[in-house]
Amino acid sequence: MMWLFITATCLFYWLKAHKLFTEIIPTRFNRQRREVCFTPEGETEPLFVPWESLCAWVIQSHSATQYGATRQYGMGMGMGFEHEGEWLCMEFQCAGSQMGIAHWEAVRAYMAYELNDLKAMQDPLGLQGPNDPLHEGLHTFRNARTGLHRRLREKEVGWVYAFFWYVYHVMTFWTLPNRLVEWEIKRIDKTGRRALPQAMIDWSQPLPVEQRAKPSNTLVRLSAKVRTLIKQYPRHDITEIFAAVYRAERPAPGEKE
Repeated sequence: MMWLFITATCLFYWLKAHKLFTEIIPTRFNRQRREVCFTPEGETEPLFVPWESLCAWVIQSHSATQYGATRQYGMGMGMGFEHEGEWLCMEFQCAGSQMGIAHWEAVRAYMAYELNDLKAMQDPLGLQGPNDPLHEGLHTFRNARTGLHRRLREKEVGWVYAFFWYVYHVMTFWTLPNRLVEWEIKRIDKTGRRALPQAMIDWSQPLPVEQRAKPSNTLVRLSAKVRTLIKQYPRHDITEIFAAVYRAERPAPGEKE
């Protein structure tokens, strides 16, 4: 009975999450305009926010139950100003604080460095081929196995590493997780998505090079400081480097900002 209850609960939330694709208009990032497009829940007209006014955060919370202490993490993004008396933001759960930071870094890499695919941002193992779809799937597993055999031939790893690679994937049901991902993606495509407002469609059209927005002088200057600190302290966490640059920019006590 407990197994049936847990299965039914998971299935309910899974179907509910799929239904959101037909109800919610996604947030869009436009690096040519250097703007972000939010559509508040219940609204039909989108809001266009300057990229450099966007706020992002990672949160964690603790709770205690009769089974022990638990910890939850979340990542959020919001506008740098109020709209009709409300602070507009979106938040979602993530597996850990580093995962939340990784979500933000993926968005920032797209906007700041003009990276177009996941391979350029987070694929050092070559899990995505040039003609592969952007999502994970069977091709991810095949590319990983091909990469393992190549590393074996080139003596980058040994047979012990390869043995446990196969043991791990056998224990995680071989290609079943990848097949489930592909099946879910096909189901989402079949369900369809909510139509975008015409204003968002027009806003998403490409701009001529001469009309594209440029980063502010402040952002260029702070980015240069960040890159300098990364070269000086390559092993430091990126959040520590950002915090150091931010502290250096803050006015001293008694001074006006």
